Amino acid sequence: MPIQGFSEVFLKSIIAESLKTSQPGQWNITRHYMYSRLQGMFTGHDGPNRKCLCISHSAFFARLLGLRNARAIEANYPEHNLLGLSFPSDSFDFCVSDQVLEHVEGNPFTAFEESVRVTKPGGFIAHTTCFMNEIHETPKDFWRFSPDALRLMAQHAEAVVVESGGWGNKDVWSFMALGFRTIPVPRDPMHPICRMAMEKDEAIPIVTWVVAQKQ
Repeated sequence: MPIQGFSEVFLKSIIAESLKTSQPGQWNITRHYMYSRLQGMFTGHDGPNRKCLCISHSAFFARLLGLRNARAIEANYPEHNLLGLSFPSDSFDFCVSDQVLEHVEGNPFTAFEESVRVTKPGGFIAHTTCFMNEIHETPKDFWRFSPDALRLMAQHAEAVVVESGGWGNKDVWSFMALGFRTIPVPRDPMHPICRMAMEKDEAIPIVTWVVAQKQ
């Protein structure tokens, strides 16, 4: 057996054993930091009379943001296309998408503008996407966005950026290459995997996000 192959098997066995003795958290390695950062961000704006447009199966993301009482309206592709939403302007208190923008088959600036258009003045828009990632076709994969790109799109749509950022680090690529991308990060903040999941290198974001408010 090649040394490299042995090393990979050895590392995988060590990681697997460490996970057996830890309580699993809620999210995988690529979502842990981002979701922890954004969790509950809209809680203070939630209410039974509020409406949130959830683009392409993003209702979970709306709940994570703190929208537990607002009415969630699904707008799933291909029945609904973010490049031209079939809703009147100023219809929703929130518009959110989770890992959708990279799949837009067209101008992403137009897609962002549409999410702002359907949101009421004073309402909030939130998008998560990716910057460094393998091609993943659901159904197609077109774009990658840095935090600066997301801020630029928000400003172009005349929305005020409330929060934007990215997360990633070099170690996590090796961790994912070993086949652990989808496993939940341990809850123990001192666990090496949890510590890796919270380490952020600004220069190599894997996932990126932006939260903006319509004026």
